Amino acid sequence: MDEFAAETKVEWREWGPAAFERAADSGKPVLLSLTVPWSPECRAMDRGVFGEPRIAANVNDGFVPVRVDADRNPRVRERYTMGGFPSTVFLTPEGEVITGATFLGPEGFRGILDSVRESWDAKGAAAGSIPRQLRDEAPPAGELRPRIEEHMIEQLLGAFDEEYGGWGTDVKFPLPRTVEFALVRARDQATRTLEAVRTHLLDTYDGGFFRYGTGRDWSNPRREKLADENAALVRAFAHGYRYTGTDAYRDAARRTVEYLTTDLWTGEAFAASQAGDDDYYQLGASEREAREAPHVDETVFADRNGLAIDGLLWFHAYTDDDRARRYASRARDNVCETLVADGEVAHYAGDDSDAGLLSDQAQLLQGLTASWQVLGEGGPAEAVADWTIENRQQETGAFRDGPDTGAGLCGRSLHPLDATVELADALVDLAALTGEDRYREVATEAVESFAGAAERMGVEVAGYAGVAARLLDPQRLVVGTEAGTDLHRAALRLADHETTVVPDPDGDGSARRYEGETVTAEASTPADLEAALTGD
Repeated sequence: MDEFAAETKVEWREWGPAAFERAADSGKPVLLSLTVPWSPECRAMDRGVFGEPRIAANVNDGFVPVRVDADRNPRVRERYTMGGFPSTVFLTPEGEVITGATFLGPEGFRGILDSVRESWDAKGAAAGSIPRQLRDEAPPAGELRPRIEEHMIEQLLGAFDEEYGGWGTDVKFPLPRTVEFALVRARDQATRTLEAVRTHLLDTYDGGFFRYGTGRDWSNPRREKLADENAALVRAFAHGYRYTGTDAYRDAARRTVEYLTTDLWTGEAFAASQAGDDDYYQLGASEREAREAPHVDETVFADRNGLAIDGLLWFHAYTDDDRARRYASRARDNVCETLVADGEVAHYAGDDSDAGLLSDQAQLLQGLTASWQVLGEGGPAEAVADWTIENRQQETGAFRDGPDTGAGLCGRSLHPLDATVELADALVDLAALTGEDRYREVATEAVESFAGAAERMGVEVAGYAGVAARLLDPQRLVVGTEAGTDLHRAALRLADHETTVVPDPDGDGSARRYEGETVTAEASTPADLEAALTGD
């Protein structure tokens, strides 16, 4: 149970079968409170609603209250979140959803309590329903074809905000994977978005990026800082620097690397998040020094560390930044030692942690394939990939998010698009690094399992179109030397970021670019490689 639950007067239970059995035996609905340690609204609702004695008494008497840390329990989060935190969700004893909401004040909460009681008294378990995404056994499959990339380019052009940068006309999210897709297809959009993110979301005092801007002009940022979002932005700004040479992009990434390796460094790996605190972040540098910094959740999550390893190593590849390399290597070694067993990845260290979640498997694999490309050190990459394929891929080619067991609706299949994209992207790299086509075949099946929905996808999942393009036009740059040579370092900086760089210590000292199985460029020195790849 999360550490802030003590601020409430509700008698919280742990998530699990016992809570639902209690609900069935007592004839009461379940009140599920989904919180995260970085959200000030979660703290506020604990104090102002669940900490109010009369409300707490009503909850304790009329419901079976369950508290879940959503960061520690991704399967519960993905099935029950109402779109933000806190999420308060009312469930039947079978785990079906009666209703729910995000942040509520005392009066709003009293109103929803009365509404749920009326519905429960009138209908009982029939008041609940299964969320739409859990009703279908598989996503809509289709054919992998060039139209997927073409459609996403159309989406980029149609949704771009010409006045303020970024995509959309309301809340502005950084969308780092969309930026990366745009860097080679709509570069002006990508660079204008990077500039907006750097200008409005970068904390210039403590470093790190805030989550998003609540205004179309990127104003009024949400000031939480999450390790995975910062890691993804390090990689996006590093790729931006690789394509444009803009020092401001390099400096923004370096400042964020410093933040990740100081404020979010546990001594062994990367911490999960730092809470938002508007009062603190609006102070100047000297005033901040006199105040206690916002709370840091020091939980080491496998998925967030995988993304941090990935982002830091690509920054190192483009800049030779040794700090990024050292901390990425330390985090990789710690996570592989403490959270990986025979290819199965635990979400975090603890007896109550889930293991084998698709997000952990996929994002750690991304970090490991980046380590292989940049440092020549792949760790247990093949073991992680093989375990994931054997235990999470279904006959349709789609991947489910975790085991098919669990309380509530956790036993129902969920096929997450984002994690599937990350896994497929890593498998494309692994196929090139190992020379084993089976990884590419699995990636193709995974991407095709969503292809029937491709025409309905928006810019927020541009990474899907990116990996589809990589599968249709596979490119790898094989460097016939060990990692770290001048030729290898040049290859990392010259290759398109969607090309896999393969260090081969048993090679003949030359670098060759393959498009499919055809050699399209060849060189044995950095200068010749640059000429061969750029046509100069």
